[in-house]
Amino acid sequence: MQFKSLLALLALYSASLVRADDDDDEVVVTVAASSSASADSASASSSESTDSPSIVGTWSSKSNTVFTGPQFYDPVDELLIEPALPGISYSFTEDGFWEMALYQVTPDPRNHSCATAVLIFQHGTYTMDTDSGKLTMDPFEVDGRQLLSDPCNDDGDSMYSRYSQQMIFETYAVSVDGYHGRWKLQLYGWDGTPVQPLYLAYRPPEMLPTITMNPVDATESAGAASSGSAVASARNTASSAGLSEKVKRSLENRYKTTAYKKVPDFTVWWYASAGLMVLGTILIWKS
Repeated sequence: MQFKSLLALLALYSASLVRADDDDDEVVVTVAASSSASADSASASSSESTDSPSIVGTWSSKSNTVFTGPQFYDPVDELLIEPALPGISYSFTEDGFWEMALYQVTPDPRNHSCATAVLIFQHGTYTMDTDSGKLTMDPFEVDGRQLLSDPCNDDGDSMYSRYSQQMIFETYAVSVDGYHGRWKLQLYGWDGTPVQPLYLAYRPPEMLPTITMNPVDATESAGAASSGSAVASARNTASSAGLSEKVKRSLENRYKTTAYKKVPDFTVWWYASAGLMVLGTILIWKS
């Protein structure tokens, strides 16, 4: 009888140990699962915060040779610098500024030596419709520049002029390109036609100052300067650059482009003024 009681006590003790082990296993599994879930959610939130689709940055076409910024346009000497290959680049900031650099070559099928080329720089402000994704880009009208080369019709002298054109894109899409593995910006023209895709090159963007860099009158200069002391200080510093700085910039640009900034020739006016002074002296002496 005592032996049976002892067996019953042993059976109860072993059952309690098995139940305890099962409970421990469940606890471990639950904790591991919750830890895994929290890690996944943290990873997802981190990925969303760092890789979220955004238009901000410098985007360039597939040639990857045209970029906005000082390597394309020198606002001091007002020179457009020709890249190695044709292409286009856009830059956007978070606070609503944009910049464009375009190098386009159009071949002539009748004469391959008569291909025309154009370099265009523009920058300004943009607005975005959050509902439709419509992108409206308004330029600073006095800052846009265009250099047009037509070797068979311009006698070797390219035409340099101001350029201003509002740009409207019906919508846009930012995604990761499945082939290149890079962020891709697909813009759609005002009629919904997709333009050539652009790929992210720099973030934050590489751009020139987001101000009117070459105002045409005192009113615009005062208005631009009143927008902030930093803008006024930057412009005053640029305008008061010493002779050595200007010579250095000219030497640097010499190796970037064959274009140059024309300086008015006052030689004829000097000789004419000297001749008039001599003639006036003779007339006074004879009288």
